Amino acid sequence: MTGTTSQTPETPLGTQASAPGGLVKDVVTLDRVVIRLAGDSGDGMQLTGNRFTSETASLGNDVSTLPNFPAEIRAPTGTLPGVSSFQLHFADHDIMTPGDAPDVLVAMNPAALKANLADLPGGGLLIVDSDEFTARNLAKVGYAANPLEDGSLEGWQLVSVPLTSMTTDALADSGLGKKEAERSKNMFTLGLLSWMYHRPTEGTIRFLERQFRKKPEIAAANIAAFRAGFNYGETTEAFAVSYEIKPAPMAPGTYRNISGNQALAYGLVAAGVRSGLPVFLGAYPITPASDVLHELSKHKAFGVRTYQAEDEIAGIGAALGASFGGALGVTTTSGPGVALKSETVGLAVMTELPLVIVDVQRGGPSTGLPTKTEQSDLLQAMFGRNGEAPVPVVAPRSPADCFDAALEAARIALTYRTPVFLLSDGYLANGAEPWSVPDSGSLPDLRVEFATEPNGTDAAGDPVFLPYLRDPETLARPWAVPGTKALQHRIGGLEKADGTGNISYDPANHDHMTRMRQAKVDGIAASLPPTEVDDPDGDATVLVIGWGSTYGPIGAACRRIRRSGRSIAQVHLRHVNPLPADLGEIIRSYDRVVCPEMNLGQLSLLLRAEYLVDVQSHTQVRGLPFRAAELAAVLQGVIDSTSTSTSAPTTASEVTP
Repeated sequence: MTGTTSQTPETPLGTQASAPGGLVKDVVTLDRVVIRLAGDSGDGMQLTGNRFTSETASLGNDVSTLPNFPAEIRAPTGTLPGVSSFQLHFADHDIMTPGDAPDVLVAMNPAALKANLADLPGGGLLIVDSDEFTARNLAKVGYAANPLEDGSLEGWQLVSVPLTSMTTDALADSGLGKKEAERSKNMFTLGLLSWMYHRPTEGTIRFLERQFRKKPEIAAANIAAFRAGFNYGETTEAFAVSYEIKPAPMAPGTYRNISGNQALAYGLVAAGVRSGLPVFLGAYPITPASDVLHELSKHKAFGVRTYQAEDEIAGIGAALGASFGGALGVTTTSGPGVALKSETVGLAVMTELPLVIVDVQRGGPSTGLPTKTEQSDLLQAMFGRNGEAPVPVVAPRSPADCFDAALEAARIALTYRTPVFLLSDGYLANGAEPWSVPDSGSLPDLRVEFATEPNGTDAAGDPVFLPYLRDPETLARPWAVPGTKALQHRIGGLEKADGTGNISYDPANHDHMTRMRQAKVDGIAASLPPTEVDDPDGDATVLVIGWGSTYGPIGAACRRIRRSGRSIAQVHLRHVNPLPADLGEIIRSYDRVVCPEMNLGQLSLLLRAEYLVDVQSHTQVRGLPFRAAELAAVLQGVIDSTSTSTSAPTTASEVTP
């Protein structure tokens, strides 16, 4: 098993545990482990993984997860397209990714084994449900012989366990039928893993009691299966060793395990509280953004209102209408939905109203890969509208960072009276990590001042309201709540006359207003903090720059390179439009700049155009995050080529696989 190991001198269960019958079991300490649970999409792998993650986070380990599941609601049972998996990396130190490959693979059927075995390094621990390796199930995935019996798995530590029959035996007196009892085998598996890695059991039992409170017989069956799995680990000779991963050092505070979609929803709730505005979400359900709608619907007590619209266009239209009415309007979607919303985004640009557009990116084009991750909507967010319609773009870098990114998107929208794109993705949305719950008083003050009285005079000298009279610092126009006395004004998609907001077709005015809207977005850069450059030794010649969810793999790759004695610098962008004011100077100070992206080089294109620097693009569009080891090898190659020759710049094609 990967990681530093040692015999634990003292553990909560002791260095040796005596099971009934006198069996003595050793406890081995690891510094980290990666577990992948894989099975049919109906086997409950996501629930099992989430419960193990929650208990692991409660023990104080650093955690990172990678759920991976089919787009179909119920893919064909026992087939390769129907395999669902959940990978969990936990450690006694700070980690940045869910791990490149599992140390332990739990395969609930032949399809899960075939789909995932190539990722398990030689010597890794392989736990399989032997009951599912029937002739019919083997034939479904093309196995000519049973791999549990033909010697093909000799390169791994194979532990064959009859999980299904042991579960049904444990529930023989539950009153459930055989099929119903078999559905609890994921809890038997969770119990076994909880014993193997010394996870607490009380939290899972409370969860099951709460989850099935209306069906107490189902709750009792799942709890019985969970306990049976735990007891099996203690008593069986198949597992002579259990493992312990000590808590990771963390700053004092209150922590909870959180997914990216949860964190994003909480950030929007916090933005409403800190601005004093009601939050209105207009959304149409779409994978992988729907959980934001689900979570926000629970928080009416904080002034949040959610509206499940009949389509994407209605969702954003309602959100923009709420902004016109004085609320913080939000709409959530994924790539195909952004395409449908584009006309209303342009309307928000023209009316200059605050609006947060959350795009949880997924594989495309068209409906593409609904449950897989990608970063391919950047250029759509930047330019996917008719006319000159600039929109700020903000991108979180980790699941927990989705909270802060949501607050930042709201700050920009409210301060500058503009729609803002918040680009998350499926990896962040479904992944989870520990989150330090902030003190509400430490969050930014987002209060706004609505227009309450006329701000100009007409030709006769009488007071009037000028809806496009701008703040000299932010260039934002005043925000007047409809119905405010004497502040009636025009709104709509036709070009506005400067100041008055009257419809105007004047060429000079259109040129002026177009440049003014662009200048307003460009001016946001002045409010951004200095760009953080991670260059510990200060002597790196290669800079790797990224945005969004590539932060973890890039950071892990840089750590590998530095451990080998080489230097590399890292910059990660939260603000993609406008780019930070100091970024050009930073980029030009390095000999080579490499930009890894889960697209075909969209940020690289923008950086090259903006700074006229040969940014080298390294890309993949596999629906999965980068692997740190592969990325480190690419970056190492760039460093080596830079040290041997600086006269012949490497082209993008030489870096991209």
